[in-house]
Parts: sequence; structure tokens; C-alpha cells
Amino acid sequence: MAKPNSRQKVFTLLVEIGRKDGDGLPKGSTGGALMIYASGVDEAEAVRETVAVLKQADTAPLDVSGYGTLEDRLAEGHDISDEERALMERALAENAVIVAQMTPFYDKPKT
Repeated sequence: MAKPNSRQKVFTLLVEIGRKDGDGLPKGSTGGALMIYASGVDEAEAVRETVAVLKQADTAPLDVSGYGTLEDRLAEGHDISDEERALMERALAENAVIVAQMTPFYDKPKT
């Protein structure tokens, strides 16, 4: 396997998505949030690549929040599991955008 470009880093992103035909979100949901690990030379590139991939996957990205690299998150005191680290390593090795978690949003019932 080729060694990844040393300039590449993996960024943790939280992407809010809206509804769109064929988006794969559960019936009745109003949108969702995706926890993503994406590679890039900087966070801006990781965000651009992530948005492009999500649009190709028939989702409707609305907002992206960046949480930095593994080192940034560790400096902030985040607890990073071995599973998360493995997904980050995979994103770097494959120069990929990896969706680690999807949380659907639902409107609260009116009372």
C-alpha cells in the first residue's frame, strides 16, 4: 500500500443535512447529523470534499462544523476511542470521507 501524502490530515466534521428524495434518511425524519472523518491538506479542503461527496450521495448538506484533527481534539481534552482512531487512520490511508455516525432529526410532537 502506498504511503499517504504527509501533507494530508484527517479532520472531524459534523454535517447537518436536510431532506431530499433518495437521501436514505428514515421516514418521518426532518434531517440529520453526520459525524465524518475526512482527509485534506487543511480543514477547508476536507469540508469541500465532504460536501461534494455528500451531494453525489443525494443528501442535502446544510451546515458543517469542524472539530479539527486528532491532535486538536486531544489538546481540547476529547476522549478518542480506538474505533474512532481506526476510522481516522482509514480516512487518511484511503484519502476518503468516512461517515462514522448518522443521527436522524425528528420534529417534536405539538402539545
